[in-house]
Amino acid sequence: MTSASAPSPAGTRESLRRRRPRYGEAVIKGVLLVAALVSVATTVGIVASLLPPTLRFFERVGVWEFVTGTTWSALFNPPSYGVLPLVGATLLITLIAIVVAVPLGLAAAIYLSEYAHPRTRKVFKPVLEVLAGIPTVVYGFFALAALTPLLQDHWPFGEGPEVFNALSAGLVMGVMIIPTVASMSEDAMTAVPSSLRQGAYALGSTRRLVAIRVVVPAALSGIVAAIVLAISRAVGETMIVAIASGNKPSLTWDPLQGMQTMTGYIAQAGEGDLPTSSFDYTTIFAVGLLLFLLTFVMNAFSIRLVRKYREVYE
Repeated sequence: MTSASAPSPAGTRESLRRRRPRYGEAVIKGVLLVAALVSVATTVGIVASLLPPTLRFFERVGVWEFVTGTTWSALFNPPSYGVLPLVGATLLITLIAIVVAVPLGLAAAIYLSEYAHPRTRKVFKPVLEVLAGIPTVVYGFFALAALTPLLQDHWPFGEGPEVFNALSAGLVMGVMIIPTVASMSEDAMTAVPSSLRQGAYALGSTRRLVAIRVVVPAALSGIVAAIVLAISRAVGETMIVAIASGNKPSLTWDPLQGMQTMTGYIAQAGEGDLPTSSFDYTTIFAVGLLLFLLTFVMNAFSIRLVRKYREVYE
């Protein structure tokens, strides 16, 4: 009586192989690779288009003068190329926007993740994300035509804000980026395992303690990523600041005054009658490259924070 022989390892490997190649997976893999390469090529193309005009700009203007100068009048005579007023206005308006967006966005995310009924979440979250689809020019017009007069009429401390001011631009921009903070933070909180919540409830914790001391720390990496993404969008916003904050470069921390951001200057100079071969036109690329570097540094910093506070659950 003969016993059946066990299959050899080579025969097992052969039996596990598919005789017909899976062309569909190869096509999908190729499409994904092309998408990744397009993203990288776009970034490289942006840098390549910014560098030559920027180098021509720095042939006449020193880097130290550009970075530390306190007066920006690139399109006037005599010209001055200190970019600090543009950077200061950009940071001030972004700070106001973040002060508005982070508390409201996190509160909305905590409510949707920990308190809202599933049916309520299905209704409220899409409605909240609709704010991200409103054109930014509408936000800018609302800040100029509605919010600024409201602040001027009800300002309790001395003189109210000017017609063009950083406060109304920052407040409206904060409303615009609330969906970015709320949606991404809510996704990160929802991804926290339910076992952590159940363990905290078993120890007698209230829903508020579970949300603040368990869910938020566990989702901290996603929340940090959401905040940094919101900051990057605020820094790069153009239409709101171009309409509501004005075109007056001024190095001040008074949000009631008008000021010009980096994106506001790029929009103003790009819409003007500057010849593309002129030196004044290269100022657009110098400011644009600085804006690109600021965004790149923020994204790199956020990646380090996300890796530091990332929680991995089995």
